[in-house]
Amino acid sequence: MPIFEYRALNNQGRELKDIINSENITLAKQKIKLSGLMLIEIREQKAEAANKGQITFGSKIKVEDLALLTRQFSTLIKAKIQIVESLSALTDQADNPKLKVILAEVRQKVNEGSSLARALADYPKVFDNVYVNMVEAGESSGTLDIVLLRLADFTESQVKLKNKIKGAMIYPVIMIVFGSVMMGIIFAFVIPKITKIFITMKKELPVTTKICIWISGTIQNYWWAILLSLFLGYIVFKKYTNTESGQSQWHRLLLKMPQVGTLVTMINVSRFCSTLATLLNSGVPILTSMKIVKNLISNVHIQNAVEDAKISIAEGGSLAIPLTKSHLFPSMVTHMIGLGEKSGELEPMLQIIAENYDDQVNSKLAGLTSVLEPVMMVAMGSAVAFIVFSVVVPLMNLNSLR
Repeated sequence: MPIFEYRALNNQGRELKDIINSENITLAKQKIKLSGLMLIEIREQKAEAANKGQITFGSKIKVEDLALLTRQFSTLIKAKIQIVESLSALTDQADNPKLKVILAEVRQKVNEGSSLARALADYPKVFDNVYVNMVEAGESSGTLDIVLLRLADFTESQVKLKNKIKGAMIYPVIMIVFGSVMMGIIFAFVIPKITKIFITMKKELPVTTKICIWISGTIQNYWWAILLSLFLGYIVFKKYTNTESGQSQWHRLLLKMPQVGTLVTMINVSRFCSTLATLLNSGVPILTSMKIVKNLISNVHIQNAVEDAKISIAEGGSLAIPLTKSHLFPSMVTHMIGLGEKSGELEPMLQIIAENYDDQVNSKLAGLTSVLEPVMMVAMGSAVAFIVFSVVVPLMNLNSLR
């Protein structure tokens, strides 16, 4: 059934924006008028536009909304409600207009004979490869409700991990931005006024004071060049890291950085194990699972290790041996994966590793935050002390001359 988006005025003269399902535009207009609204504008919303994010009356679909939708879908399927009817209920309950449009189009495609997985695959920006492949496995095995429940848990766990990483970065970013702005104000507006006093002294100034005055003059006269250099430097860095060699070198550097390298490894190992365990438990073939997991890894060198493991499995070999040879996966991880392969309990073993590394990532992030706080305070204190020392010493000499 076509979907129409419209703008209308209610009895209080307030403008409303919403979407409505109807067989054609004439019936849609009649429904809007019967609801007591004065129609301003109406047009049909196509699935292709929704997929490209071109919906006018909508917002970005959050991962949290997707996780809630998946959990509700699982409940409806478990209650033996048909997929089309479940999608109708989810369409009516969805608050996000963009998600409502997509669900309505998916329902229409399923009603016309398409499988649910194939219908969801038409919206890759909303339903990624993990989602589509797990749904396909659930449909083929008749365990769609269980798979959707696992998918909801997996989606929520990924959201929590991202939020923890973002939360750990908030403090240092705020401190760097605030400190840089304050230093810029001091050097651009405060130091120049004090410099005029130093000129009248006609006396040799300390080296720190000369440095302070030089920095102040540079910021005053060439602030635009500094900002332009930072912007161009960022552009060059992004372009370089987007090349194959640049990305390889940058990702290798990240792995070698103290603390940062360990954290990057932990996050990628946790993502690898949790995603692979979820896919295998849902009935997705291991080669397909490995291909999907590889695309979710953020570090290109760990990606290559996963690709080598996929090739090894395709040739009838082991998963653990290529990961061990890469020297990028911790020995405990590869050892447990090897035990899981030998015992036939690979999925539970991967889940145990993922849970363990989730806890380690949390501890690592908390430790980094606790270390960064005093480091940032010392750095800002040192900068302030440098400015104060550079200004106070000449002023004291001036008083002694008087």
